Amino acid sequence: MANGSKGGAKGMKRSAKGAQSTSGPGISRPLLIGVGAVFALIFGAFVYFTSGKPTTSTEIIGGPFQLTAHTGQQVTEQDFLGRPFLVFFGYTHCPDICHTTLFEMSEILRAMGPDAKVGALFVTVDPERDTPEALKDYLSNFDPRIIGVTGPRASLDPVLREYRIFSKRAPGKDEDYSVDHTTVVYLMDKKGHFVSPFNVARRPAEAARELERHL
Repeated sequence: MANGSKGGAKGMKRSAKGAQSTSGPGISRPLLIGVGAVFALIFGAFVYFTSGKPTTSTEIIGGPFQLTAHTGQQVTEQDFLGRPFLVFFGYTHCPDICHTTLFEMSEILRAMGPDAKVGALFVTVDPERDTPEALKDYLSNFDPRIIGVTGPRASLDPVLREYRIFSKRAPGKDEDYSVDHTTVVYLMDKKGHFVSPFNVARRPAEAARELERHL
């Protein structure tokens, strides 16, 4: 994405130069500035919507849900109240990012100790393949406090919207396909309210100290 954005920015610079060289005396400077601002907004929107980044913290993130956990039990947002928890969306056939993120989350939870009242939620974006059994097998490699959840599309799609998650199945034959999706980790407080995106790609002890402030 960085290369694409850089290339797009260079392309826009060349376009801007071309506009200046072909503009005659009849085009005013304020008009050129206005046109440039419009192009900048369009380019910014392109980078934003193609990067899969979440919305700003001023918007409401999260909401009610009722899904099936990897244990086979029904879970709702009420089951996570009373403790801060992390929320991450992914899928078991993810080539690398999901596994890496869940490993980092596990290391943070372990750094907090087994008695820390903190939770973690892994929501699938691929319910067609991610049955409770598939999630159970996949999550056996990570901290047991990470709860995987799945469900029918009718139940999952509202959750994706509540958490501002982009998810789109990529082309592929039969069961051999990938899913493009937002990879942000959300930190929710003890009341289930969104706090901020949570950086798991750092030293576990440092991330654990941040989580402890919300206990």
